[in-house]
Amino acid sequence: MRIQTNATDRLREFNIKPSLQRIAVMNYLLENYTHPTADTIFNSLYQYIPTLSKTTVYNTLKLLVKHGAIIEITIDDKNVRYDADIRQHAHFKCKSCSCLYDIPIKKSKLMMIKKTGNLEITESHLYYKGYCEKCNKN
Repeated sequence: MRIQTNATDRLREFNIKPSLQRIAVMNYLLENYTHPTADTIFNSLYQYIPTLSKTTVYNTLKLLVKHGAIIEITIDDKNVRYDADIRQHAHFKCKSCSCLYDIPIKKSKLMMIKKTGNLEITESHLYYKGYCEKCNKN
């Protein structure tokens, strides 16, 4: 499911001051549903913004996550990935090709625990691993 918004509006919605770099990173995430890494984003944007640094991309992603404008996906120990779809959903990672896919879930199917004892749960992550259709045929 595609997210219908533009980068500047999304930044403002989450009280983030738009800048050229922030708009470029957010726009990349809104247009690319591949759950990219920071390096992928940098390598894609650098050709259009030669003054862009990796540090700026990392800092921008950190800011976007902190404000809730994007989510950080830590499905493996190797790479942190990013997703502009902040709606509740799960992720599937292919163990062969490493592609990451969104899996829609219904809220009613999720166990929504807000408090348990003295613990307050503020977020949850649902990850699946296996083999995608393409790799499963090989």
